Amino acid sequence: MGVFDEYIKGGTPSQKEKSLAWKTAIGLQDVDGLKASEYLIETAKQNIEGDITIAQVKDLLDSYYRSKSGRQSAEERTEEADKVSSRIAEILTEPTFNFSPDYLLQIHSRLFTGIFKEAGIIRPYNITKKEWVLDGDTVLYSSYDMIKSTLEYDFREERNTDYSSLNALQAVRQICRFISGLWQIHPFCEGNTRTTAVFAIKYLRSFGFEIDNDSFAENSWYFRNALVRANYSSYYKNVKATPVFLEHFFENLLLGGKHELKNREMHITYHPADASPLQNGTLNVTSDEKTLLKVLREDPKATQDVLASRIGKSVRTVKRLTSSLTCKGLLVRENGKRNGFWKVVEIH
Repeated sequence: MGVFDEYIKGGTPSQKEKSLAWKTAIGLQDVDGLKASEYLIETAKQNIEGDITIAQVKDLLDSYYRSKSGRQSAEERTEEADKVSSRIAEILTEPTFNFSPDYLLQIHSRLFTGIFKEAGIIRPYNITKKEWVLDGDTVLYSSYDMIKSTLEYDFREERNTDYSSLNALQAVRQICRFISGLWQIHPFCEGNTRTTAVFAIKYLRSFGFEIDNDSFAENSWYFRNALVRANYSSYYKNVKATPVFLEHFFENLLLGGKHELKNREMHITYHPADASPLQNGTLNVTSDEKTLLKVLREDPKATQDVLASRIGKSVRTVKRLTSSLTCKGLLVRENGKRNGFWKVVEIH
């Protein structure tokens, strides 16, 4: 998102603040495989330059998408990315914060009203989510009937933490544990990670931390995978929950850490000596696989027939390519076969 860098480096203080908020807001859409449109980026620039307010940005987006009848699934996901980005940018530029479960629910409501049916509502059923980083397994989330009491308990414990007795690194790791636990409760049916990230940023600012926005803007998929690894254990797979990856993310975010944030290193089957999917530091990906990945970045919900048509191959070849890319850790299926979509894993 270098499109905002000119404002961050050479703009007024107001332009810099708005640019950082937009950069983070758009970057956070990657946790759910979403990409903002060029229309949003150009509209965001008008807001940064002071030509329109954030409220006007939201109104323009509403009008823009109302005019696009008969939208395809990919356009609907872009609409979600655009509208949620504008709402995140609005919240991040507001000088307000309240440390409470109600504020967390309010953030979710503001981000997803009109997008998800249950915006701002605690999920009324139990869930599982297949995770690429867990080789298709799921984190165990809080039982839906325990969410309210668990949230209240975690907030109470965090509120009683004596940060005056902790040094900077200890404080960051304590905050890291709280955010990790908050995410694992998974209060919402959808949009949980983006809501948790926005709450975390607001909470960290309430401490007076200077936040490196590039960490969220450029590593939001790493942030989500790190939360997964911090909350997953399997006796049979000999995998233990580890906060290390999340701590690295937060140390970079808050303390100027220089940890390399590589998604592949969090995969539960990763070993440093592995030759695949990397060979001599280069991804071993065929030209057909690269073409398929490009199409899926543009249209994550494309059917096998559509993919075959787009890349000029047979459906059988598409099945072989998706299977190969999945094995290489470059592609993962989210939300099942019927209503799911493909997530292209960007390995750094």
